[in-house]
Amino acid sequence: MPAELVKKYSRQAPRYTSYPTVPSWENKLDSADWSTLVKKAFTDFGDDEGIAIYIHLPFCENLCTYCGCNKRITKNNKVKVPYIQALLAEWEKYKMLFAGKPKISGIHLGGGTPTFFESFYLDYLINSLLKNAEITPNAEFSFEGHPNNTSFEHLKTLHALGFTRVSYGIQDFDLKVQTSIHRIQPFKNVKYATDSARILGFTSINFDLIYGLPHQTLKSLEDTFRKVQELRPDRVAFYSYAHLPSAFPAQKSFEKFLPSETEKSELYEFGKGLLMDMGYLAIGMDHFALPNDPLTLAKSKGSLHRNFMGYTTLPSKILIGLGASSISDVYYAYAQNDKNIERYQSLVLLDYFPIHKGHIQTREDRLVREVILDLICRNQAKIPVEIVAKLSENQRSTLDEMALDGLILRDKDKITVTETGRKVIRTICLQFDLRLAAVPVPKKLFSNTV
Repeated sequence: MPAELVKKYSRQAPRYTSYPTVPSWENKLDSADWSTLVKKAFTDFGDDEGIAIYIHLPFCENLCTYCGCNKRITKNNKVKVPYIQALLAEWEKYKMLFAGKPKISGIHLGGGTPTFFESFYLDYLINSLLKNAEITPNAEFSFEGHPNNTSFEHLKTLHALGFTRVSYGIQDFDLKVQTSIHRIQPFKNVKYATDSARILGFTSINFDLIYGLPHQTLKSLEDTFRKVQELRPDRVAFYSYAHLPSAFPAQKSFEKFLPSETEKSELYEFGKGLLMDMGYLAIGMDHFALPNDPLTLAKSKGSLHRNFMGYTTLPSKILIGLGASSISDVYYAYAQNDKNIERYQSLVLLDYFPIHKGHIQTREDRLVREVILDLICRNQAKIPVEIVAKLSENQRSTLDEMALDGLILRDKDKITVTETGRKVIRTICLQFDLRLAAVPVPKKLFSNTV
């Protein structure tokens, strides 16, 4: 993409893991409404598609200064048991709403650092969750691992529980970059964690990498990808660094060492080219996979999906989020748990849903969500007439300019994102965000699209 187009279309915009995005939620959801909509979703989709579960384990022993996740920095082992008790109590409350035995289509352990918990804690947690539940034949169990503390025992225990996918947060292999973001992990640690997973039978290994980090250069990135090529993970998530120091003050520590907008764009194009040369294929926003990976096959068949856990081959419309700050999506509504760990635990143990905010989907919301998901997952979408009619003049004119600049192709009611346009897919999605157009939120809540 030419530098002038990067500058023109790099905007502050949501990542669109949901629509509406969290800042646009109406927050008129109470426990009674939530219970009713969860029951409805289970009745409508639970038997056919199953239920996916996201479990947020927020504890980390050290602060990674680039991180934008909800986390608690601690080395206190006493936090583990009360938190697991709250997770299980929350799940029991959901099970009371289901009109039958839940079918589990997927589990994802995220954080924080899930491997902050020793393997016997994770064994107890997962076995307790799966008690009196069924597992669907195509279920996917995955977790996020820190290469420095993901032990052979962690991997052995989780694999025995049915986990076949692991995602390692690498970010960058360059020591100067790692030191700046306070995430030092030697290559030997990553290699050990990767080799151990393969030896134990994990069928999918993902590396999370970030472009736009402090001190990152084309030369340092080339060395990082040389190491990636040596380990050859099945998937690579090549994320844009999200600089939001107003929300995450630790990011100010390296602010003056960040690459410029143009340099950041060059880092992405260079990294993408290296991945393509290695045989990886672009899947969606910042995601790449080998040709025989299920994500690649799903994209080629047009069956790729996306939810708060990322790209997936699972069609489940029910995602139950357990833990502090977790977000649930039951198609008809979203709900996010309280971010404060102590408040979350107290609410659950007092037999309340620990909901901090939520949103009930309107028909218009669902139509827009389908458009945005189609753009992100399939790079094309059919735009309903009623949505076209609601677009603002600014959105219409921006779409016209995008077509002239070769970012999109328009054919009657259909839009196709070109290879060039995929780089600013979030900016393209922004043109169909009716809620942000109607009631803008502070831009500092979002990172730049490039």
